Amino acid sequence: MSVLPLVFTSGWASGINAYAVVLLLGVFGATGISDEVPASLQRTDVLVVAGVLFLCEAVADKIPYVDSLWDSVHTVIRPLAGAVVAALLAGESGSLPELAAGAVGGSTALMSHLVKAGTRMAVNTSPEPFSNIAVSTAEDLGVAGIITFAIFHPLAASIIAATLLVLGIVTLVLLASRIRRFLRRRAQRREEKRLAGTGSHWPPG
Repeated sequence: MSVLPLVFTSGWASGINAYAVVLLLGVFGATGISDEVPASLQRTDVLVVAGVLFLCEAVADKIPYVDSLWDSVHTVIRPLAGAVVAALLAGESGSLPELAAGAVGGSTALMSHLVKAGTRMAVNTSPEPFSNIAVSTAEDLGVAGIITFAIFHPLAASIIAATLLVLGIVTLVLLASRIRRFLRRRAQRREEKRLAGTGSHWPPG
C-alpha cells in the first residue's frame, strides 16, 4: 500500500498526541496542502473539537502527575484514534487494506503511547516541573514536525518514526527502575490517603 508509510507515521504520532495528529492532518487537507487527507478529517466540527482537546492536552501534559493521569485515561483513546486515522487514510470502507491500515495504525499508536506513558512516569520521579514541560514541548514539536514531514516525504518520515519508536522502547527499558519507583510512590500516596480517610471516621477521644 502506497499509503502505508503515512499510516505508520500517523500511528506513531497518535500514540503521543492524537489530537495534534487529527488537527494537523485536517488543516493540511482543508488548505489543499495534501490530497491524502480524507474529507471526514477536514470537517469544521472535527477540527474545532480536535483543537480544543489539543489545548487541554497541551496544559495537562505539562503538569507533574496530572500528565500520568491523562496518559492513563488515553490508553484506549490514542490507539483507537491511531486506528481510525489510519483506516481513513487507507480509504475504501470495509476493504482489507483499510482493516490492515487500522491494525497497523492502532498497534503502532499503542506502542508509542506505552513508551510515552512510561517515560512520563520516570520523569515524574523528579520533584521539579521543568522536566515535564521540556519533555512535553519536545513531544508536541516532534509530532508537528514528523506529521508535516510525512505529508511531503512519507517514506522518510516513517523510517524516522520507526527509529524513534525503537529508541523509545530502549529508553523505557533503561528507565525501568525509575518507573518502578514512581509506581511505588503512587501506591504509597494512595495508601496514605486511604488511612487518612479511615482515621477521620474515628470520634475524637
